[in-house]
Amino acid sequence: MRTLVLLLALCPTLAFGMDRLAALSMIETGDNDRMVGRAGEISRYQILKSEWRAVTNSVRYSDPETAKRVTQIIIDRRVQAFQGVYSRPPTHFELYGLWNAPSQVLTGKVSRTVAERCRRYSNLCEWTGVPTPVASTPVQKTPGLLLTQMR
Repeated sequence: MRTLVLLLALCPTLAFGMDRLAALSMIETGDNDRMVGRAGEISRYQILKSEWRAVTNSVRYSDPETAKRVTQIIIDRRVQAFQGVYSRPPTHFELYGLWNAPSQVLTGKVSRTVAERCRRYSNLCEWTGVPTPVASTPVQKTPGLLLTQMR
């Protein structure tokens, strides 16, 4: 079961959208392996050094494969915690929340700022390369409105 959850969390999304780790790297740094965040986050995935050190002694922060392995381990731990609370795997939205603000997701109290980031990540994971038409709200026709606007 644990392997299945890990596969669901980290594998490409059924040939639609972007792989979750690729999307995470894109959202966090635009795939910049040398990016250092405001709080000292490292690697393309923006991992706090304390979390990095809890997984490995490696200082190869800019190595994409090392960063990917560290990220997978951290995400696996967070997905397990999520499943312990909700008894199901996280959605794309929730997975990014687990990465960005795990305590908010685990308590079910996600801030608007984090929710917006989660939406962007989820959209990236679900992107199929084809624009989705947006249905507009029909304009209510008011008699004389056009004439009023023209004056």
